[in-house]
Amino acid sequence: MRVALFVTCLVDGLFPDVGKATVRLLERLGHEVVVPAGQTCCGQMHVNTGYPRQALPIIRNHVKAFEDAEVVVTPSGSCAGSIRHQHADVARGQGERVLAEAAEETAKRTYELSEFLADVLGLTDVGAYFPHRVTHHPTCHSLRVLKVGDRPLRLLRAVEGIDLVELPAAETCCGFGGTFAVKNADTSTAMLADKMSNVIGTGAGVLTAGDASCLMHIGSGLSRLRSGVRPLHLAQVLENTR
Repeated sequence: MRVALFVTCLVDGLFPDVGKATVRLLERLGHEVVVPAGQTCCGQMHVNTGYPRQALPIIRNHVKAFEDAEVVVTPSGSCAGSIRHQHADVARGQGERVLAEAAEETAKRTYELSEFLADVLGLTDVGAYFPHRVTHHPTCHSLRVLKVGDRPLRLLRAVEGIDLVELPAAETCCGFGGTFAVKNADTSTAMLADKMSNVIGTGAGVLTAGDASCLMHIGSGLSRLRSGVRPLHLAQVLENTR
């Protein structure tokens, strides 16, 4: 299958290893990966902070960049959620009916990584080997917007050598929430403290999740505490083999 990768601006700018891991994983599974050069941001930040009109050119650009893609995969539940549940509604709300219809078509072909592996490819075991103690944080957008459920956990449980430990209060938000962490810093910090305490309490050496944004938030806190816990994206765990 020819897969178009939506890298996301956060991965492209700050965590390129996540994008590279996603490509290596998909190629190992036998798929051709292309990265459309015209892609930029999905516009989620603009929409979530009340600037739908300013998001329109970003949405239009995204639709154009992926118009020829058979399937679009992104290593971000947050960005996949924006494409699937915001793009068409924003365009329609701004009177852009044609763009809304095109955005709906793009959304139908767009999958978060664990969704693509589990639902499109029908995989649980991707042949990964990762002999470490790991705990998993299910991100808010993947859980509440995309409804990915236990797909990431199913993939992780099948990893050879892994010691997967349950994260207490796993479904509680880490406190990032994009601009929420900036606008409500005190509340965000308190939520982060609870999340870090639960992560450290598992004794895991690795924290994984499906969104680089949440891993950035939690990982920065864990680093300041010198906890020794490494944040790794789901793709970075699944790409490993013997």
